[in-house]
Amino acid sequence: MARNIVTGLDIGTSSIRVMVCEFKEHDEAPTVLALVKRSTRGLRRGYIINFDEALESLKEAIGDVERIAKIKVKKVLLGIGGITLESKIAEGSAQVSKADLEITKNDVKRAVEDSENNLTDMANRHILHRLPISFKLDGKKVLGQPAGLKGSKLEVKTNFITYSKLHLKDFVSLVEELGLIIDDIIASPLASSITILTKLQKASGCVLANIGSQTATIAVFEEGLPISVHTFPLGSTDITNDIALGFKIPLEEAERVKRRETDPAGAKKKLDEIIEARLSDIFEYIEVHLKKIGRSGLLPAGIVITGGGSNIQNVEEMAKDYFKLPARVASPAKIQGQNNQTIDPSWSVVYGLCLYDYEYEDGEKSGSHNRGELWSRVVRWVKEIMP
Repeated sequence: MARNIVTGLDIGTSSIRVMVCEFKEHDEAPTVLALVKRSTRGLRRGYIINFDEALESLKEAIGDVERIAKIKVKKVLLGIGGITLESKIAEGSAQVSKADLEITKNDVKRAVEDSENNLTDMANRHILHRLPISFKLDGKKVLGQPAGLKGSKLEVKTNFITYSKLHLKDFVSLVEELGLIIDDIIASPLASSITILTKLQKASGCVLANIGSQTATIAVFEEGLPISVHTFPLGSTDITNDIALGFKIPLEEAERVKRRETDPAGAKKKLDEIIEARLSDIFEYIEVHLKKIGRSGLLPAGIVITGGGSNIQNVEEMAKDYFKLPARVASPAKIQGQNNQTIDPSWSVVYGLCLYDYEYEDGEKSGSHNRGELWSRVVRWVKEIMP
């Protein structure tokens, strides 16, 4: 019997993470055969600036994971993040097609397609996920899914998670250069939410904030659905740079200071002020976006912080004070295999990629797309813009 093996690939600005999982029973957690983290070269704020350097980094990571897992990696689930990841809301409608006015899945699909036609400024962007977040039937709000109800006009509000076509083309070319097949492309915040957030948190309303090395990405959830995704051009590396400038020390030492592995003599107050100032800048970006979408102070489950920046001391308390909401740092996850070790939240994207198919049953995936259809579209437009 063929083994059911899934490989998640998370190409971040500072690190590439690869995880190989084997699923034996549908209802059981997978066994992790290998997990590898290697430094990334050739990326800035989540996009490729030097293809050859990025390719060499990826080649090393894939080689290491194949050696540890003792398998040949053929397919990967690719997580996509970075500064050009964002979401857009659009509305659309469809007249119910059946004579008895019962709504079908095809009616829902046509309404979503109509909302997609109403998107603007999409010439250089690719849609990763189409997420219907609310429905109206004959002007009245629908609680839950509309299929099976009866009415004449179905309206939908859809959240489209989009990414730069050019940057996505670069990532596709990078992975394919190694002879790998991309089985699916998933927005990183959706993947990480699988392992970090509970269904209760998503239903009540919360924001998942991933403070990466050069960017901070948020995903806002409400009634179980991601209603907004956005990326900001600040990350934990900016804190390192501020420490290096403030104390006139090398970047390597500043990184150790940020992680509290060492302290500048007699300067704890100054260090706290530097870290708090830059974190406040990141939090301000998040707060402005929450106000823009009308959710400031209105998320009962608060803010959950992950990524490299979640390791900063007192970040939880600072977030509580700033947002006036519950705040916590994402908890480590226990995995099967690899000596049943615990992995920190920085692995949440790649682990979530491996779990993605098992979190969402067919037809219920948050991407709401057919995998074959997605890949044929990606291949088509990549060929169109390749020289």
